[in-house]
Amino acid sequence: MRITVTVDGTTYTDEVEPRLLLVHYLRDRLGKVGTVVGCDTSNCGACTVHLDGRSVKSCSVLAVQADGAEVTTVEGLSRDGVLHPVQQAFHDNHALQCGYCTPGMIMSTIDLLEENPDPDEHEVRLGLEGNLCRCTGYQNIVRAALDAAQKARAAELQTDNTTAGGGR
Repeated sequence: MRITVTVDGTTYTDEVEPRLLLVHYLRDRLGKVGTVVGCDTSNCGACTVHLDGRSVKSCSVLAVQADGAEVTTVEGLSRDGVLHPVQQAFHDNHALQCGYCTPGMIMSTIDLLEENPDPDEHEVRLGLEGNLCRCTGYQNIVRAALDAAQKARAAELQTDNTTAGGGR
Protein backbone atom coordinates (compact mmCIF):
# COMPACT_ATOMS: atom_id res chain seq x y z
CA MET A 1 0.00 0.00 0.00
CA ARG A 2 1.15 3.53 -0.69
CA ILE A 3 1.29 5.90 2.27
CA THR A 4 2.22 9.53 2.62
CA VAL A 5 3.24 10.62 6.09
CA THR A 6 4.99 13.69 7.45
CA VAL A 7 7.67 12.75 9.97
CA ASP A 8 9.50 15.47 11.88
CA GLY A 9 8.49 18.02 9.25
CA THR A 10 9.50 16.02 6.17
CA THR A 11 6.91 14.34 3.97
CA TYR A 12 7.58 10.78 2.81
CA THR A 13 5.66 8.65 0.30
CA ASP A 14 6.39 4.94 0.40
CA GLU A 15 5.01 1.55 -0.50
CA VAL A 16 4.57 -0.51 2.67
CA GLU A 17 3.21 -3.89 3.60
CA PRO A 18 -0.19 -3.51 5.28
CA ARG A 19 1.14 -5.34 8.36
CA LEU A 20 4.20 -3.07 8.86
CA LEU A 21 4.18 -1.42 12.28
CA LEU A 22 4.80 2.31 12.50
CA VAL A 23 7.80 1.74 14.81
CA HIS A 24 9.48 -0.42 12.16
CA TYR A 25 8.65 2.04 9.39
CA LEU A 26 10.22 4.86 11.41
CA ARG A 27 13.34 2.90 12.35
CA ASP A 28 13.97 0.71 9.32
CA ARG A 29 12.76 2.89 6.46
CA LEU A 30 13.40 6.38 7.80
CA GLY A 31 16.29 5.78 10.18
CA LYS A 32 14.50 7.31 13.16
CA VAL A 33 16.23 5.03 15.65
CA GLY A 34 15.43 7.23 18.65
CA THR A 35 12.05 5.53 18.55
CA VAL A 36 12.97 2.44 20.52
CA VAL A 37 11.52 -1.05 20.12
CA GLY A 38 11.00 -2.26 23.65
CA CYS A 39 8.35 -4.90 23.96
CA ASP A 40 6.31 -4.97 20.72
CA THR A 41 3.23 -5.44 22.91
CA SER A 42 2.38 -1.83 23.84
CA ASN A 43 3.38 -2.38 27.47
CA CYS A 44 6.59 -0.40 27.94
CA GLY A 45 6.05 2.90 26.10
CA ALA A 46 9.63 3.10 24.78
CA CYS A 47 8.28 3.50 21.24
CA THR A 48 6.02 6.46 22.03
CA VAL A 49 5.73 9.07 19.28
CA HIS A 50 3.21 11.81 18.56
CA LEU A 51 0.68 11.05 15.85
CA ASP A 52 -1.17 14.22 14.91
CA GLY A 53 -0.11 15.71 18.23
CA ARG A 54 -1.15 12.82 20.48
CA SER A 55 1.04 10.21 22.12
CA VAL A 56 0.77 6.73 20.65
CA LYS A 57 2.80 3.60 21.14
CA SER A 58 4.12 3.09 17.64
CA CYS A 59 4.42 -0.68 18.13
CA SER A 60 0.62 -0.83 18.23
CA VAL A 61 -0.04 1.38 15.19
CA LEU A 62 0.26 0.17 11.62
CA ALA A 63 2.18 2.40 9.23
CA VAL A 64 -0.90 2.50 6.97
CA GLN A 65 -2.86 3.99 9.88
CA ALA A 66 -0.46 6.95 9.81
CA ASP A 67 -1.23 7.67 6.15
CA GLY A 68 -1.91 11.39 5.81
CA ALA A 69 -0.82 12.07 9.37
CA GLU A 70 1.96 14.02 11.00
CA VAL A 71 4.36 12.07 13.20
CA THR A 72 6.84 13.62 15.60
CA THR A 73 9.65 11.51 16.98
CA VAL A 74 12.15 12.39 19.68
CA GLU A 75 14.58 13.34 16.89
CA GLY A 76 12.15 15.97 15.66
CA LEU A 77 11.87 17.88 18.93
CA SER A 78 15.02 20.01 18.94
CA ARG A 79 15.20 23.14 16.83
CA ASP A 80 18.46 24.54 15.46
CA GLY A 81 20.48 22.48 17.92
CA VAL A 82 18.45 23.63 20.93
CA LEU A 83 16.79 20.90 22.95
CA HIS A 84 13.04 20.94 23.48
CA PRO A 85 12.30 22.21 27.02
CA VAL A 86 11.28 18.72 28.17
CA GLN A 87 14.48 17.24 26.73
CA GLN A 88 16.44 19.95 28.55
CA ALA A 89 14.60 19.22 31.81
CA PHE A 90 15.44 15.52 31.49
CA HIS A 91 19.09 16.46 30.97
CA ASP A 92 19.15 18.98 33.83
CA ASN A 93 17.48 16.58 36.27
CA HIS A 94 19.51 13.50 35.28
CA ALA A 95 16.26 11.75 34.37
CA LEU A 96 17.87 8.79 32.69
CA GLN A 97 20.21 6.01 33.47
CA CYS A 98 20.51 3.52 30.64
CA GLY A 99 18.42 5.81 28.41
CA TYR A 100 16.33 3.08 26.82
CA CYS A 101 12.99 4.43 28.05
CA THR A 102 13.97 8.09 27.71
CA PRO A 103 12.59 8.85 24.21
CA GLY A 104 9.18 7.45 25.11
CA MET A 105 9.20 9.16 28.50
CA ILE A 106 10.01 12.50 26.87
CA MET A 107 7.26 12.14 24.26
CA SER A 108 4.71 11.13 26.91
CA THR A 109 5.78 13.98 29.19
CA ILE A 110 5.25 16.51 26.40
CA ASP A 111 1.74 15.15 25.82
CA LEU A 112 1.04 15.16 29.57
CA LEU A 113 2.10 18.80 29.93
CA GLU A 114 0.01 19.85 26.94
CA GLU A 115 -3.02 18.26 28.61
CA ASN A 116 -2.14 19.45 32.13
CA PRO A 117 0.37 22.31 32.23
CA ASP A 118 0.41 22.42 36.04
CA PRO A 119 0.53 18.81 37.28
CA ASP A 120 1.43 17.75 40.78
CA GLU A 121 3.66 14.75 41.45
CA HIS A 122 0.73 12.32 41.61
CA GLU A 123 -0.63 13.56 38.27
CA VAL A 124 2.79 13.18 36.65
CA ARG A 125 3.07 9.62 37.91
CA LEU A 126 -0.43 8.83 36.61
CA GLY A 127 0.30 10.52 33.29
CA LEU A 128 3.43 8.46 32.75
CA GLU A 129 2.11 5.13 34.00
CA GLY A 130 2.11 3.75 30.45
CA ASN A 131 5.88 4.11 30.28
CA LEU A 132 8.16 1.72 32.12
CA CYS A 133 11.66 2.37 33.43
CA ARG A 134 13.70 -0.40 34.99
CA CYS A 135 16.65 1.74 36.10
CA THR A 136 15.75 5.02 37.75
CA GLY A 137 12.90 4.45 40.16
CA TYR A 138 11.16 7.32 38.35
CA GLN A 139 12.20 10.01 40.88
CA ASN A 140 14.28 12.06 38.46
CA ILE A 141 11.81 11.50 35.63
CA VAL A 142 9.00 12.94 37.77
CA ARG A 143 11.30 15.76 38.87
CA ALA A 144 12.10 16.54 35.22
CA ALA A 145 8.41 16.68 34.28
CA LEU A 146 7.64 19.01 37.19
CA ASP A 147 10.67 21.17 36.31
CA ALA A 148 9.60 21.43 32.66
CA ALA A 149 6.08 22.42 33.75
CA GLN A 150 7.40 25.07 36.16
CA LYS A 151 9.74 26.55 33.54
CA ALA A 152 6.95 26.63 30.95
CA ARG A 153 4.70 28.50 33.39
CA ALA A 154 7.51 30.97 34.20
CA ALA A 155 8.15 31.56 30.49
CA GLU A 156 4.44 32.09 29.91
CA LEU A 157 4.26 34.62 32.76
CA GLN A 158 7.26 36.45 31.35
CA THR A 159 5.65 36.54 27.91
CA ASP A 160 2.36 37.76 29.40
CA ASN A 161 4.16 40.53 31.31
CA THR A 162 6.12 41.59 28.23
CA THR A 163 3.07 41.74 25.96
CA ALA A 164 1.08 43.59 28.64
CA GLY A 165 3.72 46.30 28.74
CA GLY A 166 5.34 45.06 31.94
CA GLY A 167 8.57 44.05 30.22
CA ARG A 168 11.15 45.93 28.24
